[in-house]
Amino acid sequence: MKRIILAALLAAPLALSAADKEFKSCSTKASMTTKKAELLQAAKVKEDEAKKAALATAGPGATIVKGGIETQDGCLVYAYHVKDPAKSGQNEIYVDAGTGAILKQDHESAARAALEKPVDKTKELAGKTKEKVTGEPSTNEAMANKKGG
Repeated sequence: MKRIILAALLAAPLALSAADKEFKSCSTKASMTTKKAELLQAAKVKEDEAKKAALATAGPGATIVKGGIETQDGCLVYAYHVKDPAKSGQNEIYVDAGTGAILKQDHESAARAALEKPVDKTKELAGKTKEKVTGEPSTNEAMANKKGG
């Protein structure tokens, strides 16, 4: 058991450095503290174009399960979970918000997608609470997806 834990700890930095290289070629840098409206203004690629690019990575009948504009490793990207009806699970597609290029694709099994549902529900509840407290619309992606955005 100790060997497994040790191997995981040693592999973690390698996995992180590998994940970073896809985003080194991004065209637009962004801060995680930037509001969604500001991220959308900074994006040269519009959301509809990014969705088309993400859907083009999958087969006919594919749909976007969730996603939107965000920062990932300091890059401004659109991240979408795309479900291809011909395959199990879903793919997370990262689209460069400056060029529309696909920066990275990650396959998520059906089990992993199911594990994310409670997190998404918590984010949605947090967004609703924020709206009630501040009286302002939430910028929470989970909220936008429930509203059809």
